[in-house]
Amino acid sequence: MQSSNFYHIFNRANGFENLFRKRENYQFFLNKWDKYISPIADTYCYCLMPNHFHFLIRIKSSEELGETFGKFDGKETFGKFETFQKLDEDFIAKKITKSFSNLFSSYTQAYNKYSGRKGSLFTPNFKKKEITNEIHLLRVIAYIHRNPIHHGFATNYNEWEFSSYNTIMSARDTKIKREKVLEIFGGNAEFIQFHQSYLLELETIDFDLE
Repeated sequence: MQSSNFYHIFNRANGFENLFRKRENYQFFLNKWDKYISPIADTYCYCLMPNHFHFLIRIKSSEELGETFGKFDGKETFGKFETFQKLDEDFIAKKITKSFSNLFSSYTQAYNKYSGRKGSLFTPNFKKKEITNEIHLLRVIAYIHRNPIHHGFATNYNEWEFSSYNTIMSARDTKIKREKVLEIFGGNAEFIQFHQSYLLELETIDFDLE
């Protein structure tokens, strides 16, 4: 993954396992997400399902990542003459991949201890797809929010607690890039209208999102 780019991130549990058994598991995962992923990416939307999840993120800029990785390495920031631009995209990609690895490992260890299980919980090699244009971005956001409806857990977007849809439509404090999302759609009304239109089209515009 490269700095400043948008990605659709998704993964699922091994076999017939669930990632989340209780309400507390969902919130615990989001806390872990904030700890490990917020320093390297902005989150635009998400949906957690019992056995899988989806996120739309934008990797932070090289300047922001330079400060973040400097802090991770026990430094203040990169100095005036030691800019992050000297670090190539391979370095960035490895650091980002490590952040996701830490997320999955940390959650799995806690989940295994809580549930008395052993071994891996997530399928290896989480999926990531780059978002290439604005209409792709709009559809991925609607697709992610539509997951609970698609899988029969809800009949409308606002019925599922563990997605960012209600947060984006609210005024409560959040680390989701609410204002950016609404700006992309053109406002609250347009956000709702696009999502409702997407419901009507259902399977016809998923274009290999999974």
